[in-house]
Amino acid sequence: MALPTVTTRYAFFTGKGGVGKTSLSCATALTLAEAGRRVLIVSTDPASNLDEVLGTPLGSNPTPIAAVPGLFALNIDPQAAARDYRERMVGPYRGILPAAAIASMEEQFSGACTVEIAAFDQFAKLLGDPAATDEFDHILFDTAPTGHTLRLLTLPTAWTEFIASSTGGASCLGPLAGLEGQKALYAATVAQLSDAAMTTVILVSRPERSALREADRTRGELAELGVTNLRLALNGVFAAVVPGDAIADAMTTRGLEAVGNMPAGLLTLPRSETPFLPKGTVGLAALRDMRAAKALSPPPSVPPLAVAVPVGLNALVNEIARDGHGVIMTMGKGGVGKTSVAAAIAVLLARQDFRVTLSTTDPAAHVADAVDGEVPGLTITRIDPELEVANYRQEVLAKAGGGLDAAGRAMLEEDLRSPCTEEIAVFRAFARTVEDGKDQFVVLDTAPTGHTILLLDAAEAYHREVLRSQADMPEAVRSLLPRLRDPDFTKAIIVTLAEATPVHEAERLQQDLARAGITPFAWVINQSLLASGTADPLLAQRGVYEKPFIGQVIAKAARTVRIAWTP
Repeated sequence: MALPTVTTRYAFFTGKGGVGKTSLSCATALTLAEAGRRVLIVSTDPASNLDEVLGTPLGSNPTPIAAVPGLFALNIDPQAAARDYRERMVGPYRGILPAAAIASMEEQFSGACTVEIAAFDQFAKLLGDPAATDEFDHILFDTAPTGHTLRLLTLPTAWTEFIASSTGGASCLGPLAGLEGQKALYAATVAQLSDAAMTTVILVSRPERSALREADRTRGELAELGVTNLRLALNGVFAAVVPGDAIADAMTTRGLEAVGNMPAGLLTLPRSETPFLPKGTVGLAALRDMRAAKALSPPPSVPPLAVAVPVGLNALVNEIARDGHGVIMTMGKGGVGKTSVAAAIAVLLARQDFRVTLSTTDPAAHVADAVDGEVPGLTITRIDPELEVANYRQEVLAKAGGGLDAAGRAMLEEDLRSPCTEEIAVFRAFARTVEDGKDQFVVLDTAPTGHTILLLDAAEAYHREVLRSQADMPEAVRSLLPRLRDPDFTKAIIVTLAEATPVHEAERLQQDLARAGITPFAWVINQSLLASGTADPLLAQRGVYEKPFIGQVIAKAARTVRIAWTP
């Protein structure tokens, strides 16, 4: 069976970044629609590429896919949702309150916290309000990479518990002020998620150890939330047709070993397997090929690369090493290999006798696994959201809670129970880690694109919040944005694959960075089959399809290197 089976009204496709959630969810939606069902597919990913895969520009309302009667799609745009949410909260007071009060309210409703709440608000309407989607037989959610997805799925419980425990009236964390009236909707959302007759969750994975482990972690956390109707979708299953090619044999063996050692919790789930396809799954024809598990036709003749692109990271790291210290951030769409690239850069710098810290802001990352054994001079850390939240709460209560009366302290404790606190606490830790680049190298394996940009944009929101609750600001936070914008201090490295969606997403990332005043130092094209030397027919065909995308990267990047796919 090439695609997962969906019989419930709601279905979620979740998993580690880059495992193929969008292509599988779109192919499944297409299959249901062509079987005569009315289907809505929704992306909740801040870095959505649903438009590209379906070949249709999308907005925040259901848009028909012209070539497929009965199929509709929409993107939950977090930024647009935040603007609408902010205006809904502030608008009624315009012309009533003084201009200064309106400005203060608008400030409270800015920042990453409002973005998250507003996006969740739209998500809850689709899942918790049947009238919002009553014209559809199925609603499929193409969700964001695992960390964001789990955040989204736990928010119904988190917000409901927060509202239920609120004793001090409207919280002085502005974005939460609009939640009180949504109790019934959020309760309905929780009920829909845990109703096996209504909701299916498809755990999407590649036949790779890290992806399967991430799927099992998700399975366990969903089970704790009462979500039990789960299926496993293995995507990109490869088997060498003609043994003897080193790359093809290694890829086959790796997949077999990963599936053979699959976590026990996943073995009990119904499973579908979609084979490796040599061309990307963009467009309806490619989605139908995916559904049919059909090998694509031979590739057209593609001219050689116009510019030679170095293979390997050595030259790039040697250039970085000349500064003697600083911050290197690997950035890009989920699943492109940011963690492995960050680890490789950190190891190469440490082997040149530099002190190096390798860290991550991604809750779903496993940086320690990417380093083989201990490396002298290399320290591996992780920004742990739970620990950072606990430390932040303790610090705020110690500094701002001592002089408050019982009611004031209760209000402050209420604020600190808000899920918004995590964004602030993690941001602070991120700033401290960047500060360490003053006298050593810090290599940051950052979260997927949307989260990364939200993290960088959180500076002003954090500034306002910390002044409100503590009346001071750590120097690390004050200096963060200037450091990130200093090309001698911070080098942003965009990691991508030589495929349509990762390259286009990386182009959007570069534009976002430019608006933030950050110029990428280099692009790394990871896992290149073209550079691997493989002669396997399917893998070589995939290598040929890389060429135009490599050309697009060359045109955008100040420096470009490739990393070959290796066993």
